[in-house]
Amino acid sequence: MNIPENLKYTEEHEWAGKEGDVVLVGISDYAQGELGDMVYVELPSVGDHFEQNDVFGSVEAVKAAADLYCPLAGEILEVNGNLQDTPEIVNKDPYGKGWMIKLKLDNPADFENLMDAAAYKQHIG
Repeated sequence: MNIPENLKYTEEHEWAGKEGDVVLVGISDYAQGELGDMVYVELPSVGDHFEQNDVFGSVEAVKAAADLYCPLAGEILEVNGNLQDTPEIVNKDPYGKGWMIKLKLDNPADFENLMDAAAYKQHIG
């Protein structure tokens, strides 16, 4: 299982990668593996604002459906439109082409409160 060291993670299995005050968000390799083959991804609209832990979308897979939780408070700058027609990208490349949203953070310092890779590994056992 792939858990990149340069990312932060949530208890709900989202990952976040920070560039300045913008964060790229997706679901972890563990999450996509547990859910199975993705068949549908529902994402928010650009300009939507979410608080930390708000549901920002959902995924449907062969085995299960799951809500997506915003790891940090902020405004949606961009969504990955490729996932609408090819949701299976999340299974193939969850940390790359399978990203879901770009979020402009309300408070960039909050990023440091997310789990690092070691803590996430311990969380999933």
